[in-house]
Amino acid sequence: MNRTIVAGALGNCVHVAGTVRFLSVAEELGYRTVFLGAANSVDRIVDAVKLEDPEIVGISYRLTPEVAERLVLELKGKLRAHGLLDRRFAFGGTPPVCDVIERLGLFERCFNGLEDPEDVWSYLRGKDGSAVSGEVEYGQTLFDRLEQKRPYPLLRHHFGLPTLDETIRGAKVIAESGVVDVMSIAPDQNAQESMFRPEEMDSDLDGAGGVPVRSAADLNAVYRASRCGSYPLLRIYSGTRDLVSWAEMAQQTVHNAWAAIPLCWYSRLDGRSTRTPEEAIAENQACMRWHGLRDIPVEVNEAHHWSLRDAHDTVSVVMSYLAAYNARAMGVTRYVAQYMFNTPPGTEGAMDLAKIAAQIEMVESLHGPEFISVRQIRAGLLHLSPKLLQAKGQLAASTMLALAVRPHIIHVVGFCEGDHAAGPDDVIESCEIVKGVLRNAMWGMPDVLHTPIIRDRKRRLMSEAEVTLKAISDLSEKGEDAFASPRVLVEAIRLGILDAPHLKGNAYAAGQLVTRVVGGAVDAVHPDTGQVISEAERLALCSARSGRSRAVSGGV
Repeated sequence: MNRTIVAGALGNCVHVAGTVRFLSVAEELGYRTVFLGAANSVDRIVDAVKLEDPEIVGISYRLTPEVAERLVLELKGKLRAHGLLDRRFAFGGTPPVCDVIERLGLFERCFNGLEDPEDVWSYLRGKDGSAVSGEVEYGQTLFDRLEQKRPYPLLRHHFGLPTLDETIRGAKVIAESGVVDVMSIAPDQNAQESMFRPEEMDSDLDGAGGVPVRSAADLNAVYRASRCGSYPLLRIYSGTRDLVSWAEMAQQTVHNAWAAIPLCWYSRLDGRSTRTPEEAIAENQACMRWHGLRDIPVEVNEAHHWSLRDAHDTVSVVMSYLAAYNARAMGVTRYVAQYMFNTPPGTEGAMDLAKIAAQIEMVESLHGPEFISVRQIRAGLLHLSPKLLQAKGQLAASTMLALAVRPHIIHVVGFCEGDHAAGPDDVIESCEIVKGVLRNAMWGMPDVLHTPIIRDRKRRLMSEAEVTLKAISDLSEKGEDAFASPRVLVEAIRLGILDAPHLKGNAYAAGQLVTRVVGGAVDAVHPDTGQVISEAERLALCSARSGRSRAVSGGV
């Protein structure tokens, strides 16, 4: 046998479109393919197997199940007579035909058209075992799973209902559906803030924002419930304090696929913790370091926190870079870079892509032998309409746009989030919507990233981001790594170098930035005139307000 696939339609069947697609995938994976065409007799297929000695034989038949059964039994008998059953056999047909053929014991896999396209890739890699035994192997680390699904992205969805029992039952339903590769468990705010200080919890707030996890046993129960179907990787949001304690528990219970840690947030900046910004940055960095020492991938979910608070696109690009920079500085070698589209609401497709493309280039400029990132995209939560039918369209449209950046992971946002937290049926439906987008838009789409409007906006954002980074660097003292120094980052926030309109009135931030959506992009504007200003002009205003004597250098 050699790495060859022989495939064609059997008997009087002339339907070969599925066979052609099957062989096309096989060729991309390095197989030599032999297409026998339509309406092959049993003897012709046997002769081809003898001549080509293939590793895999593909047979299709889409007509009457009873005729298919007779033909396949005849084929099986003649293959046995010639000693040719010592190879892999795959079948393609309609669901009624496959129901009959699966019982005949010749084929290790029957494709009935209900599969997802990535199932063919998995089969041809020999990754999905036997349809007879039902045993399926799934990668149980992030990078194993990525390799298994390549070139398709992993699908991730968050899940957490107001009671533990609901969440356990729902996790099982979602896993059994097979739609997700990664399930993110969302603990309630009580757990995130006070898991290790239960005396501080307010029981009236139990279940607010997620599942009321109260012990390692609770997480173990959710994990056990998910050990079926697609055996999804599990991960859980970091706490808003006691992050290393959370990390230890997450690793021991749900085998955290990767950690999601902020840089500046979960502090007095957003009110989700009593930590000062400097305390938060230092603790967040310590948690990154803990994961880096254990080679656990890390996501620093930072940039979109600024965009959610109406910061202009330049700050979002800067914070994408600083998030990845800090992860690398703390010893993280494998990084999950999340790119959130549609944020803030009102942004438009071309400008969204330009911002994300700038973020990607800035982050991936940090790549090297000891640091690599994967791209994770998601729709913006706040842009989804409470009108659920419209929200389904928005989810599909956002996903299709985001495929332009070739993501490795799609963080599927439940279409229902504008109305209610996603239950298991909502999670499954949202993932199926995204799978439908992948089926239509995974291949052959135009490369829009190089259109002039996107290219020019991306270049401008990167140039302006350098101005902001220079202003931050100028705050450092001798020997200090400005971009990883809690002191410097806090000072940059206090002075307004890093700022957002929603921070107005916050004692730890300048809160003086004024932004406006202009042509689908979020730009800084002059607080008096409302006119768009450059980053150098904005930072000069910050300098004047803060009373600093030295001018902010840089320009566009």
